[in-house]
Amino acid sequence: MMSQSARYFIPDPSRWPIFGSIALLAMASGAASWFNGWAPGKYVVLAGLAVLAYMMVGWFHSVARESEAGRYNKQVDVSFRWGMSWFIFSEVMFFAAFFGALFYMRVLSVPWLGDLEHQLLWPGFKADWPASGPAIREQFTPMGAWGIPAINTMLLLSSGVTVTLAHWALLRNDRQKLIAWMFATIGLGLTFLGFQIYEYGHAYADLNLKLSSGAYGATFFMLTGFHGFHVTVGCIMLTVILFRCVAGHFTPEHHFGFEGVAWYWHFVDVVWLGLFIFVYWL
Repeated sequence: MMSQSARYFIPDPSRWPIFGSIALLAMASGAASWFNGWAPGKYVVLAGLAVLAYMMVGWFHSVARESEAGRYNKQVDVSFRWGMSWFIFSEVMFFAAFFGALFYMRVLSVPWLGDLEHQLLWPGFKADWPASGPAIREQFTPMGAWGIPAINTMLLLSSGVTVTLAHWALLRNDRQKLIAWMFATIGLGLTFLGFQIYEYGHAYADLNLKLSSGAYGATFFMLTGFHGFHVTVGCIMLTVILFRCVAGHFTPEHHFGFEGVAWYWHFVDVVWLGLFIFVYWL
């Protein structure tokens, strides 16, 4: 008979995907109802978020318990690594689509609309970036690079360093420094989100820059907004890993749960560099 270590671990049937489906259904239907004027819709959204939080805590606990019980052998570890690699690749393609839209508008669409023949349709339109578009003439001020965006760049780059230092501490089995550097990483990520929330308020209140501000407003808020969502997800993941570190989980030899989250956080850092260069700076 095969030994337990040679078998590929197959988890027992789980109830958590059902809770996740209920949460997503509640949030989607509640948001649609809320946006269409049904006031109780917001409570349906909140209920969905509560179920989602319950699902996440329960599912994370189940996976951590399986890992600490030694059920994940090297074959399972390889599967986890490939799974996380393909997940991050899919996220890269997600942002590549938005960067592609930005490239299309800046390099192709706006110059094309500014051709002489189109002046008959949109007189006075200047093919300069940032542009709201020929049909939207509302004035706005673009977001500058050397302010909050530069501070946020420093924060995220610093968080990439701190999570790497935490990884090195884990490899040395230095639990105290591991926890300290994880706290620092999460703190930097939350500070980044705080600055981004302030930046959005500044954009709407002082710059008249909104999601409805044509081509520039749409690409600015879609790219930075989705990145902010990924930072939020990353902070949740880092927090879960921090709790596991405090509980004594992970060893220098077996810690892919930590590594996978570190990979994701470095991906978030790299995407922000692209955003800072192509959205804010250029």
